[in-house]
Amino acid sequence: MAKQKTTVGTIDNEVLAFTAGRDVELDQALIEVDCIGTAAHVTMLSKMKVEPKLITEDERRQVIEGLVGIIGQAKHGKFKIKLADQDVHLAVERTLTQQLGDLGKKIHTCRSRNDQVAVDLRLFAKQELLAVLEEAAALADALTAFGKKHEDVPMVGRTHMQPGMPSSVGLWATAHAESLLDDCAVVLNAFELNDQCPLGSAASYGVPLPIDRQLTSDLLGFSRPTHNVLYANNGRGKMESLVLGAMSQIMLTLSRLAQDFMLFTMPEFDYFKLPAEFCTGSSIMPQKQNPDVCELVRAKASRVKAAELGVYDLIKNSPTGYNRDLQEAKELFMEGLATTRACLRILTPMIAGTKVNKQKLIDGFSPDVFATDYALELVGQGMPFRDAYHKVKENLHELSTIDPVEAIQKKTHLGAPLGLDWGYFKSRSDAVKEAVKEERKGFNRAVSKLLGIKYPVE
Repeated sequence: MAKQKTTVGTIDNEVLAFTAGRDVELDQALIEVDCIGTAAHVTMLSKMKVEPKLITEDERRQVIEGLVGIIGQAKHGKFKIKLADQDVHLAVERTLTQQLGDLGKKIHTCRSRNDQVAVDLRLFAKQELLAVLEEAAALADALTAFGKKHEDVPMVGRTHMQPGMPSSVGLWATAHAESLLDDCAVVLNAFELNDQCPLGSAASYGVPLPIDRQLTSDLLGFSRPTHNVLYANNGRGKMESLVLGAMSQIMLTLSRLAQDFMLFTMPEFDYFKLPAEFCTGSSIMPQKQNPDVCELVRAKASRVKAAELGVYDLIKNSPTGYNRDLQEAKELFMEGLATTRACLRILTPMIAGTKVNKQKLIDGFSPDVFATDYALELVGQGMPFRDAYHKVKENLHELSTIDPVEAIQKKTHLGAPLGLDWGYFKSRSDAVKEAVKEERKGFNRAVSKLLGIKYPVE
């Protein structure tokens, strides 16, 4: 059988292709962060107090220069990971060895591909989570603006899908906005847990040389290193599952929002009209304007949850220490993040372009929708609630003259249709955006100092 020589041994071609899986393709997204991780590791090695020095200051500069060159190549799609490389880590090592000779062979000292991929995925997740937060805040802003614009437009509030009580478009829209802002809190928690540097754990058990894991963590702009070196690698899969769990919460909010749009844009409701450019036609029915974007968001919520459960299932029976099963988590992880971001980005302009049919919303009210409100008004006049309840139930015909617009004007307490605090939504969204700004600034500053160039690379 044909064999191929690789950096880590000669392997049968079919075995090589099988074990490399999709890493050659997926790792294209990790080239930059792998180079950043390597830059920090080599810098730490250059400062390690051993004699003779493992890496001199001049050698460190040469390696950093080579890594910056690889980042530049990757930006223009010119850095290729070969099947013989198996992954991005060995592709970078191969390239540096070709350029720098024996110096390139030193960069893997005190390091395993296990902790390389762990740090790569955490750096990748850090950037992706900041983008998710930014995009989620933008959608929350769009929903809040939509709600504020239509604050006094009445809308039937439903339970069990049946008419319940007077509500408003403002209340409906900002319910989804607040849900998203809570989702951002979950994402921020995932960000904090992810913000630990596993590098230096090697193959999970540490090394017999005095490496400085705190320094490596600081160089990479992490908040702290993971403490236990075995957990640093056992955290693989768990971290991806936590992040995907946060993405699942966002997608849960988006799926319910999409479902509402599919219902309320039906001709039988006609409450809202989606922008024509966000709808698709039929190959046979000329008149169709289908809410395909909403349908796909609903479907993709299941895909993201499946990715989360897929990673969970991969690791739930894994014994302590690295197992190759984890390789299969990478694709699920990247897909879940990419899918969530795509849904956030597509819904934001759709919300902004959606039209409200005020008359249809008013026409949706039947007298019984006012029953509970009227019973409570009787309570306010001194009648016991249960007596008021039965009085209204037996005289629903008396509610036919109530105006929906006037009905919602009476609901002014905190969080009610006319008691919405618009500053509350803005302050929460602004806090998310400020957190993103500060985290990104700190990370970019750390990497710029590490690489000796302005980061991110243009």
